[in-house]
Amino acid sequence: MLDMPNEEFEELVAQALDRIPAELTRLMDNVAVFVEPEPPPDDPGLLGLYEGTPLTERGEWYAGVLPDRITIYRGPTLRMCESREDVVAETEITVVHEIAHHFGIDDERLHALGYG
Repeated sequence: MLDMPNEEFEELVAQALDRIPAELTRLMDNVAVFVEPEPPPDDPGLLGLYEGTPLTERGEWYAGVLPDRITIYRGPTLRMCESREDVVAETEITVVHEIAHHFGIDDERLHALGYG
């Protein structure tokens, strides 16, 4: 497994977020991003997870709710990558993938776009 301190991985996630175009980040609403060491035990290879209500599904009822949650998992990313450059690329793909879910884009469309 590739060794990378948690702080460095968190910085890579922050950098990936910074590369999201401002036109999109301005549209993001009520969402928080977290980095966790490992995913749930029932899905050990999970790289990221979006939990919440996508923007496309929000209606008048959507008020006073907790923020959506995007979690990026460090352990599986480091286990699948062979170099720091691989981690940078995979982290960016994962961040974009989870943000796309916030915008209501499903896995099938993401796979077609190369963010599978």
